[in-house]
Amino acid sequence: MSERWHRRHVTALLLTHSACTQVVTFVLRPTMSYRAIELDVPAALLGVLGASFALAPLLLALPAGHAADRYGERRMAVAGALMLTASSVAFMVFGHTIPGLIAGGALLGTGHLGCVIAQQAWVANTSRRGGHDSAFGRYTFAASIGQAAGPVLIAAFGGEQAIPDTGRIFLWSCVVSVALVVLSLFLSASPRAAGEDQDESMNVRSLLRLPGLTHALVTSCVVLAALDITLVYLPALGTEQGLTAGTIGLLLTIRGVASMGSRFFLGSLSRILGRRRLLVASTIAAAAAMLVTPLPMPTWLLAGLLLVLGFGLGVGQPLTMSWLAESTPPGLRGRAMSLRLVGNRTGQLLLPGAAGLVAAGMGAAGVLLITALGLGWAGVAARRLPVDG
Repeated sequence: MSERWHRRHVTALLLTHSACTQVVTFVLRPTMSYRAIELDVPAALLGVLGASFALAPLLLALPAGHAADRYGERRMAVAGALMLTASSVAFMVFGHTIPGLIAGGALLGTGHLGCVIAQQAWVANTSRRGGHDSAFGRYTFAASIGQAAGPVLIAAFGGEQAIPDTGRIFLWSCVVSVALVVLSLFLSASPRAAGEDQDESMNVRSLLRLPGLTHALVTSCVVLAALDITLVYLPALGTEQGLTAGTIGLLLTIRGVASMGSRFFLGSLSRILGRRRLLVASTIAAAAAMLVTPLPMPTWLLAGLLLVLGFGLGVGQPLTMSWLAESTPPGLRGRAMSLRLVGNRTGQLLLPGAAGLVAAGMGAAGVLLITALGLGWAGVAARRLPVDG
């Protein structure tokens, strides 16, 4: 009984840590866009700001995964939370300049990387075989709570205005980041296989030889990039169409709540439909919703589309994480999760930048349309994934 209580306690702590990480990330990223709009940054440069979130972590992901395997998840979580705090401070102090926004975005991406690698490695190492779908569903459900709660700060600080009070949002993000540091100190280490002295390049090569890994990485990165582009360009679309910051914050919250729903029921949905069918259907549904989002329509209909979009985008990440965790031996799971994040960060680095080039001529609506086409392609390609069985 005591062991079961301890297990529930540490799981609740991990899920709270996940939610707080996403609160900070999902309030700072759109707020960074609003601050850029305050500075009259061209639409093409919004993609560069989005890419700053991915650039530094792209270089650090594999070493961070190795560190999580070798030194434990708690140390990695503490380091990530400290970087998130530094990011909030950077936005407050240097966010009145474009280089300051880029630096803050890089710190934000690095801190987010450290936290999520620690969290994902912990879930992968502590879940029983056959239970990864439910475990990663709960984990990403907690993340979705944070993703939904984060934009609420936008509505709280000037939601009736076109641009909220970005300075106050940066300040409160710093407070949440400090609380996250404290939470990190109480995380327990997961039981991991004894570390064996293996050649690092062989470890990475062995992961790359997993059947279907390339398709899984591509699907994961396109789904995440679509989510990122929504965060960056929905505020821009709102300003183009005359929507208030409060309305945009509400729409982002609806998207996050919808992702919560798909992830909460992920284990049951996977058992009923099968991983492959669920992944394909959810991705194509999200693509269809994003395709029509830029069209002029009533706000209630736009909210319905964000509901479908959020539900569809909520499935891809936990399913690919679950498959990867089950396909990877203990002792390599931190590196496996970091390899997936490398693919995600590559997409976050390249796709928003490409979207920025499109935005230079077509605006935010054009970016969302192009992204929807890429998302639909990823859904069709997901049919080849060996994720069932």
